[in-house]
Amino acid sequence: MQDAGARAIAASFDLRSLPPTFYDDPYPVYRVLRETEPVRAMPDGSYFLTRYKDLVAVYQDQAAFSSDKKEEFRPKFGDSPLYRHHTTSLVFSDPPLHTRVRRLMMGALTARHIAAMTPGLIALVDRLLDRMAEKSQVDLIEDYAAQIPVEIIGNMLGVPVDQRGPLRDWSLAVLGALEPTLTDEQMRRGNDAVRDMEIWLDGLIADRRARPGDPDVDALTRLIQGESNGETLSAAELVQNCIFLLNAGHETTTNLIGNSLAILEDWPDQKARLIADPGLTKTAVEEFLRFESSNQLGNRITTRQVEIGGVTLPAQTRITLCIGAANRDPAQFADPETLDIGRTQNRHLAFGAGPHQCAGMNLGRLEGKVAVERLLARFPKFRIDGPRVRGGRARFRGFYSLPARLA
Repeated sequence: MQDAGARAIAASFDLRSLPPTFYDDPYPVYRVLRETEPVRAMPDGSYFLTRYKDLVAVYQDQAAFSSDKKEEFRPKFGDSPLYRHHTTSLVFSDPPLHTRVRRLMMGALTARHIAAMTPGLIALVDRLLDRMAEKSQVDLIEDYAAQIPVEIIGNMLGVPVDQRGPLRDWSLAVLGALEPTLTDEQMRRGNDAVRDMEIWLDGLIADRRARPGDPDVDALTRLIQGESNGETLSAAELVQNCIFLLNAGHETTTNLIGNSLAILEDWPDQKARLIADPGLTKTAVEEFLRFESSNQLGNRITTRQVEIGGVTLPAQTRITLCIGAANRDPAQFADPETLDIGRTQNRHLAFGAGPHQCAGMNLGRLEGKVAVERLLARFPKFRIDGPRVRGGRARFRGFYSLPARLA
């Protein structure tokens, strides 16, 4: 996007009405906003934040900046399955609900649990690579990136393999409903997906109650049984947070893997550097997360009058946190528009920060590392070979399709 085009979009910036060029490359627009209006008043009365330091300040103060969306989502979703889900899940809740649900979830995502998943993850990735090797052309999303988190989260929750087919479409429909504006069809698909997932999970949970798994490896059994002190989730909390785990663990990791492979195509010098030194894969994944964050936007609402970036905001002001802009803020990152897979000063916000930092971030990092490392080792000459199809969403940045040849 040319500078003049970015300035034109920034001048009338409205998340409810974005041109197609924005979805292709939002970063020039973010740069203009960060430099000229880092605390931007939006047409709907909300504010859009683009500086790293401002996002960190909001993330760290959950008393002044609430994640609860009951009031905000009521006009958008009404009394619907989407409203029921998005106001009960971990990400859009405050203490004490957030504290209780997160503690139970983190018990299933300890370093020991994640380490135990590694051999299975490697075996899965290698099977996918074997299948792709038999094709003259592959889709790096459909055949690879989207397959990995479906299987990993499915294994975590003990989802039977023959029941995993609908998970990707459900995830896209439910998370797609978080976009600033929705068509009637998108709303219908989102509500249908939540309803279908609730019915399916009711059966899965009933079966697991009757035949519990090992809570050390079966996250669903652990969530059902709760903590040793007797703390458990209600029936509704259990279902909605299982939906959250299935969706959040799928979409963001698919985007991480797909974005990483596309970035390597666009930065051949860094691709060659990574092939020559696979030991850089860990820092490379952090740089991919910074450079093309899977989740671009977050939200909060003020609980009292606050000041951010010199702007006073009254209580009940809605705020959008632009992670994609903050992760390219030159006040925090040296040469932020340049990809550097060896970057070590890289405290990016791709997983948020503070009490709401992503509970599954270390699992996502592991999936990204194994997926990139093993594909490059097996197919170092892979190349994108066909039109890239973007997801067309402002909040979640990724691809629907990445056609490629492996040799």
